[in-house]
Amino acid sequence: MVGPSSSHTAGAVRIGLLANFLFDGTPSAAKIGLHGSFAATGKGHATDRAIVAGLLGWRPTDERLKDALALAEQAGLKVEFETIDLGESTHPNTARLELTDAAGEKLDMVAASIGGGSVEITQLDGFITLLTGSLEALVIWHQDRPGFLAHITAVLACVATNIATIRTARRYRGADALTVIELDAVPQSEVAALLRKIDHVKKIRVLPRLV
Repeated sequence: MVGPSSSHTAGAVRIGLLANFLFDGTPSAAKIGLHGSFAATGKGHATDRAIVAGLLGWRPTDERLKDALALAEQAGLKVEFETIDLGESTHPNTARLELTDAAGEKLDMVAASIGGGSVEITQLDGFITLLTGSLEALVIWHQDRPGFLAHITAVLACVATNIATIRTARRYRGADALTVIELDAVPQSEVAALLRKIDHVKKIRVLPRLV
């Protein structure tokens, strides 16, 4: 890793990198809220630069990390930082990322760096979830409908893709929902394309395992 702290630097890069995967690339604007220790000591540990490095698609070993803020501007990424308070029950190394681009794509993500470079996404577009990047994953935004998950799992079973965990959150019955499926391997692009054709799917992101 580059930087002085596995939690404040390497973990922060991984938070930004997961956001990059979920956004399907680097956004044009990012509003980044830093909570707790991230806000209090993050600047000295390069947390701000680390998150931006991840948003640019860089890994924790990338030597450009120290120049991430300047290079982000050159890449067309406008970054705004603020201090936020997410409550005493929230992990002290937590950030909220609000991402947008000119095409209208948006992503709102809350994630924590829990130590040793490991991270957890705890909220995604307002849904309570858990995504760590320790396994490959499918993240699916969809409508809550009877039998929806059966269609998804049937496709994965047909291509012998083993499921480790499934987590679904919904706003209320029949409304918007988010499903995170952790897998033992990344499905082939043809499989992801097939899943996108299932009724009530709004958006799918395929995430590699963080290494």
